[in-house]
Amino acid sequence: MQMTDIILKKRNNEELLKDEISYFIDGYVKGTIPDYQVSALLMAIVFNGMSEKEVAALTFAMMNSGDVIDLTSISGIKVDKHSTGGVGDKTSLVLGPLVASCGAKVAKMSGRGLGHTGGTLDKLESIPGFQVEESRNKFIKQVNEIGMAIVGQSANLVPADKKMYALRDVTGTVQSVPLIASSIMSKKLATGSDAICLDVKFGSGAFCKDSKEAKILATAMVKIGDFMKKDTRALLTNMDQPLGKAIGNILEVKEAIETLKGEGPQDLIELCLQAGSVMLMQAKITDNQKEAIELLKKNLKNGKAFEVFKKFVKYQKGDLNYIEDTSKFGVAENVIEVKSPFAGYIAKIDTQNLGLAAMNLGAGREKKEDKIDYQAGIIIEKKCGDYVEVGDILAVLHTNHKEYNDEIRNIIESFHFKNEKVDLIPIVYDIIY
Repeated sequence: MQMTDIILKKRNNEELLKDEISYFIDGYVKGTIPDYQVSALLMAIVFNGMSEKEVAALTFAMMNSGDVIDLTSISGIKVDKHSTGGVGDKTSLVLGPLVASCGAKVAKMSGRGLGHTGGTLDKLESIPGFQVEESRNKFIKQVNEIGMAIVGQSANLVPADKKMYALRDVTGTVQSVPLIASSIMSKKLATGSDAICLDVKFGSGAFCKDSKEAKILATAMVKIGDFMKKDTRALLTNMDQPLGKAIGNILEVKEAIETLKGEGPQDLIELCLQAGSVMLMQAKITDNQKEAIELLKKNLKNGKAFEVFKKFVKYQKGDLNYIEDTSKFGVAENVIEVKSPFAGYIAKIDTQNLGLAAMNLGAGREKKEDKIDYQAGIIIEKKCGDYVEVGDILAVLHTNHKEYNDEIRNIIESFHFKNEKVDLIPIVYDIIY
């Protein structure tokens, strides 16, 4: 078998065999197939696409390029959740404890943030003492005992994806549904859960810019899961404005705690109820959505979800004093109200621009080696559909930087106004089974 033959075959829009896909993934990970040949194949895939059979074979080969986690010693059905990334997306911090409080097992491996989207691990590490690295045995013991754990990914989990993603980033081959779907699903499948709930976001703050694009990606990933005999379902969710009010690590942890006490923003609660109901059905805790949502609401109200969150933080060495009294987190040196120079209904929010503004204030990383300021971020006070008078507070900026006037301008420019009311897209647009 020769790599040049595989490249020419895909260039000519022919279907690759499973053995050919395995050959190129195995050779690339081992270093026997060079970057330039893989780049050529990736570009051919971008132009010609891949069949469902090819995408499944690519996902399988990538999944098996490194460690595949065995979670069979965790009792019950293990459910995992993955988001394609958004601004203010602290869903996992709420959803994990909430679903676990209802009896499901949530064994989640997560990542860090880069660019305008935040990472779950960074948010958790803003809690003093919190450890995201655990041995596999401790991870399994924790899920068995309290129903959930969120840890960093194994260094040898899907090495093919690490190499290929870095290459795609510098060769203009990121935008490809087969490559995106196999990248996400190979990591989710390698982490060993029985069922996967995908949160595929679309809008100004998401990778997919509209619901049609999100549906194509979600459907591709659900088909991969079905092919691998994993119960995989996907929610299409609206990221045309930040999720909740908080953008930034400590600010989002505080909002997650409020939500677990039943006092969070309505859009975040709604997303967690919808996603949580899917996960409870996947875990066979309930067999219908109405019953699942009632159980989830009950555990938000009675404090059971918050108690699981506290056990989770304690188990992973986080300081519970900060969870019991969030004022201990302190605030940034500069807390600035950003006021509207305009009046009208908010018709649109440039969510990506707000995410980048938060990053520039210190809440995120432009490069992997950048250091995060956990206190930095933005609180959004007005959202789509709200009526605003001149001088009303649009947002509150939090930063320890001395210069922030550019970000004040960026925040103001992120809000677009109309004179008449606007129709709002629901937070959960569709569910793909």
